[in-house]
Amino acid sequence: MPKFIGEFEGKVDAKGRVVLPSGLKKQLPSGSQEHLVINRGFDKCLVVYTRDDWEKETQKLEGLDSFNKLDRQFIRIFNNGATEVSLDTANRLLIPKKLGLYAEIENEVILYAYDNKIEIWSPGNYASQMDIDPDEFSKLAETVMGNRNNQNE
Repeated sequence: MPKFIGEFEGKVDAKGRVVLPSGLKKQLPSGSQEHLVINRGFDKCLVVYTRDDWEKETQKLEGLDSFNKLDRQFIRIFNNGATEVSLDTANRLLIPKKLGLYAEIENEVILYAYDNKIEIWSPGNYASQMDIDPDEFSKLAETVMGNRNNQNE
């Protein structure tokens, strides 16, 4: 599983393609450039996975109950729009129109890479997501991570 890292700016061309920056492309596992999956993310962004990591993500859904209405709804929405894509010879990634509309992507994007995913954001949505006061960030860290650190003692 790749461990992506970095924040990159990009431009979207008239056909809805964005160049994957070289600093990000070199982090892709060998052979995965032809087998990427792009899909809706949470908070109005898109998420790109290698095909192998997409399979791992969807395996998490196998424990859900298809007889349960909420489980079915989540499975459908989670998979809605998932598209296999590949980098072209110019290292461009096509953003499907439906997904671009969902994430409010127009001419520019922010590619935010962490863990096993690359998120693609409109600059406005990304800025609003990351706009947090340092004291609020500290409180968030305490809430999210504080109890975990105590469990490891």
